[in-house]
Amino acid sequence: MTKDTMQIVREQDVVPFRNRVRELSTKIGMSLVNQTKLITAASELVRNMLKYANGGKIILEIISKSGQSGVRLTFIDEGPGIENIAQAMQDGFSTGRSLGLGLPGAKRLVNEFDIKSVVGAGTTVTVTHWKHGR
Repeated sequence: MTKDTMQIVREQDVVPFRNRVRELSTKIGMSLVNQTKLITAASELVRNMLKYANGGKIILEIISKSGQSGVRLTFIDEGPGIENIAQAMQDGFSTGRSLGLGLPGAKRLVNEFDIKSVVGAGTTVTVTHWKHGR
């Protein structure tokens, strides 16, 4: 299994991160469609991390379960946290003058999505996308 950690502290860190996600996805033989879904979700989540928490770290892993391979990404920041996760997961809700589609859109693009947040301490978002997208 592969496991890496990347620090994200500025906009210039996004492209190398996206490239690493593509490398891991390619390594397990993920289709181009599934790679695109994962990279799109990852891009949204890393930009949220930069915008709302001034960066953080991401754990990138190739995982295996029941004979299936996947890529798991864990976004960890020490930002202000999310006061109401249920509200943040609704389409159209935003505290940052955006369309409010980032978190719910990212959730729709991946197979597994988990978010935990503590106000004043930070947010952790974990997403997994399986090789065959199931």
